Amino acid sequence: MARSVPSFDLHFQGIDTPATLHWNLGTAPLVEQAIARGEGILAKHGPLVVETGKHTGRSAKDKFIVRDAETDGTIWWDNNAAMTPDRFAALKADFIAALGERDTLFVQDLYGGSQSEHRVRVRVINELAWHSLFIRTMLVRPPEAELAGFEPEFTIIDLPSFKADPARHGTRSETVIALNLTERMILIGGTAYAGEMKKSVFSILNYLLPAEGVMPMHCSANIGPKGDTAIFFGLSGTGKTTLSADASRTLIGDDEHGWSDTAVFNFEGGCYAKMIRLSPEAEPEIYATTKRFGTVLENVMIDPDTRELDLDDASKAENTRGAYPIDFIPNSSPQNMGPVPKNVIFLTADAFGVLPPVARLTPDQAMYHFLSGYTAKVAGTEIGVTEPEATFSTCFGAPFMPRHPSVYGNLLKERIARGQVACWLVNTGWTGGKYGTGSRMPIKATRALLNAALDGSLNGVAFRRDPNFGFDVPVSVPGVEQRILDPRETWADKADYDATAAKLVTLFNDNFAKFAPHVDQSVRDAAPRAGGTVQQAQEPIITAA
Repeated sequence: MARSVPSFDLHFQGIDTPATLHWNLGTAPLVEQAIARGEGILAKHGPLVVETGKHTGRSAKDKFIVRDAETDGTIWWDNNAAMTPDRFAALKADFIAALGERDTLFVQDLYGGSQSEHRVRVRVINELAWHSLFIRTMLVRPPEAELAGFEPEFTIIDLPSFKADPARHGTRSETVIALNLTERMILIGGTAYAGEMKKSVFSILNYLLPAEGVMPMHCSANIGPKGDTAIFFGLSGTGKTTLSADASRTLIGDDEHGWSDTAVFNFEGGCYAKMIRLSPEAEPEIYATTKRFGTVLENVMIDPDTRELDLDDASKAENTRGAYPIDFIPNSSPQNMGPVPKNVIFLTADAFGVLPPVARLTPDQAMYHFLSGYTAKVAGTEIGVTEPEATFSTCFGAPFMPRHPSVYGNLLKERIARGQVACWLVNTGWTGGKYGTGSRMPIKATRALLNAALDGSLNGVAFRRDPNFGFDVPVSVPGVEQRILDPRETWADKADYDATAAKLVTLFNDNFAKFAPHVDQSVRDAAPRAGGTVQQAQEPIITAA
């Protein structure tokens, strides 16, 4: 079944193995291999259902970057664990030896990045057929004619059966994700969670692209009917995938993008969506992918006899996932690209019930909220969480940011200013009180406000200045209940709102203290300050230009 074997094969990379090598197999052969090897089963309508074992999500504490002359002064070491070159050398030697013991391996040659000027050539070596299918689905697939001369810039070796030795390899456990940016190699072992591969490529691009003046982003992106691109930053649970999958707009991608001088481009050729409790009514396009041959479903419950899926059952994992080609979404961009953006959306699910459903940001405020990366956990989601708990993940993706956040923040601020991009904070969280007292922001109101921001309808409405966060909030928007636009007015206990707002302001400021020395005074001045009812009443009405 060898296919599309490039002239630059594994021997040129110092990898010798007696294994049968399956090069660049397509979807059907990989599904056949996975089933024949007992790696998964077919569900009704055709998706491949697999299990990832004890690792049903990323192993963030087991990820390392090799610290050497190349990376010593460029990596944000407060956020990234270091591995010494000699430890990596031992790990690499053991990985190469393990390849020599396998009887079958799967190799894919792929691109990370859809814009040719800013993509990276990646070779991925897998011991599992379904892993090969996953990464082929998730990255950008080169045309057949480009495979023969393919020469990788980075190589990923992913062996779930490999167990790292902490004493020999300097790891925390038997699981390891090790990035060597000098040797341009990533070694993944001790975990079958396939998302480690795609996030490793994301980390590579997050390291490389800022040096080219390109902004790498953990965001979704789509294009409106007038060719207006919007990008959506947001942590898990804020609605990033759902709100960007809009039938009236063309999807560029759901997770990872670059912002160059000429385009917003998807790093990937597929989507990796959460499947738990997926609704055919709320997310019809994503739901439809669960009935397609070529979709890979991770840890989804399935009836072994009828092969019916149960997307509501979290017995194996809350983080059930589906990987599918982006063209499974009917209104996706064939090029995985769009024009530079007109709008930037920061999504947050504020469980404190303090933030308004939509607010307009200045470039300095946008940089402040980008570096903050705020959302909130709600009571009951984790043991011991009884009150809303603030979560800050800088750049809305701290685990994947090799460089200091100020690098990405300054890039974003410069691009927003250059393109006169409109920036919005959209709260999909709680209104009428914090979690437990208030209610979730109505999705109908969120979509109406988001559409008004994207189509320019908010440009002519009156705004007020929020007394705590200093951003502009629309006073009224056609089709949206006016009271919901002022969160304080939705609370029965105004004093409780003021106290909760003051608490959230303090949390923001405490979190931002570590970034303050690295940003301009204008960004520091964009920090929130606890206000109050008197100040709020005195604030003037601001009318947009």
